[in-house]
Amino acid sequence: MPESLPDLIKALAGHDRAALARAITLIESSRSTHQEEAQALLQKLLPKTGKSTRIGITGVPGVGKSTFIEAFGMHAIAEGHRVAVLAVDPSSAKSGGSILGDKTRMARLAQHDAAYIRPSPTSLALGGVTRRTREAMLVCEAAGYDIIIVETVGVGQSETEVADMVDMFVLLLLPGSGDELQGIKRGIVELADLIVVNKADGDLLPQAKRVQADYAAALKMLTSQSAKWQPRVELCSALSGEGIPTVWQSVIQFSDLMKSSGEREHKRSAQARAWMWKEVRETLLERFYTDARVIRLVPGCEEQVMAKQITAARAAHKLLEAYFA
Repeated sequence: MPESLPDLIKALAGHDRAALARAITLIESSRSTHQEEAQALLQKLLPKTGKSTRIGITGVPGVGKSTFIEAFGMHAIAEGHRVAVLAVDPSSAKSGGSILGDKTRMARLAQHDAAYIRPSPTSLALGGVTRRTREAMLVCEAAGYDIIIVETVGVGQSETEVADMVDMFVLLLLPGSGDELQGIKRGIVELADLIVVNKADGDLLPQAKRVQADYAAALKMLTSQSAKWQPRVELCSALSGEGIPTVWQSVIQFSDLMKSSGEREHKRSAQARAWMWKEVRETLLERFYTDARVIRLVPGCEEQVMAKQITAARAAHKLLEAYFA
């Protein structure tokens, strides 16, 4: 890293977006030396974190997540806030590459001085989030962003991963999808603190209202995650901006209620504990797969399993015994 840790921290405090990009790049690096520097940076920044509202946003492809986030972000900025968007792009299973096109899809927001957009590849991580998304959120908070948005790849992966790192989980829906509840798993609806039917304009408005009514009825049959907050369904058109102020008010009401009741701090403490154990699991796996003893045994074990000479469980135990020897 070209600059010293104190210099980088000072630049972050001064809302230097280039410094923020360098800090997140450092955090996302898989090099061991970079990870040591990243953890030292995060330890120094920790007292400056925790003051933002963390929002996770998901929805099926085509629901207009990027358009919604831009409209919502611009409204938040107009209300005097600073907005950071961690937009996670799907990585190719073949090449590992990603499109990283969110800056072009949110051009107005990307150009605003009070906004920062960070597209990052998932690297095939579950939940459509990178392993370091949580840490990137902390750096954004330390850099003075008080609205942090995590945009997920979309419904179909483990959305619990996202809900477990934010204060509020928002599910975007399309009009004309109420009859079958859009085929969305009940578990995802149960995770949502707020459901927003986007594209509620023109000829689609009557359909959007039907979807709103369907989901409002469905939510009444589900147990709310909060004792203080009852999830609700709002309508909006991100393209025209209609309904965005109402969505914003719902977010503010939720945030204020969670803070005043103490639920937010309780939830964040539980998330931090879960984050620690997830790091333990992922670090163990990482070390296991890169262990020289394991690497030597893998080809033989795979061949034996494929040839039905030993069971998969026996092969797995053999590899684990070699690692823990």
